[in-house]
Amino acid sequence: MARTVQCVVLKVEAEGLETPPHPGELGIRIYENVSKEGWKKWLDRLSAIINENGLNTADVKNLELIEKHMQGFFFGEGDYGQAPAGFQASGQK
Repeated sequence: MARTVQCVVLKVEAEGLETPPHPGELGIRIYENVSKEGWKKWLDRLSAIINENGLNTADVKNLELIEKHMQGFFFGEGDYGQAPAGFQASGQK
């Protein structure tokens, strides 16, 4: 039987992730509160954030910025997490 979580993105109970998707405390928090579908929504948003801001995921400062966006997107914390201007999730017109 699949593990379920009360997803903070979808606002419903849904199938959970198989493993923490990110290292450390933030990864565990995401694992406990985000569904597989919620994580996919984050990956769409992440692509937009990286492209719009010209981020390099090999740069530690850029990774710290991405983590701030993660905290905002999933948990509404801080000033980050909002969609970039003109962002549309995949499949939307």
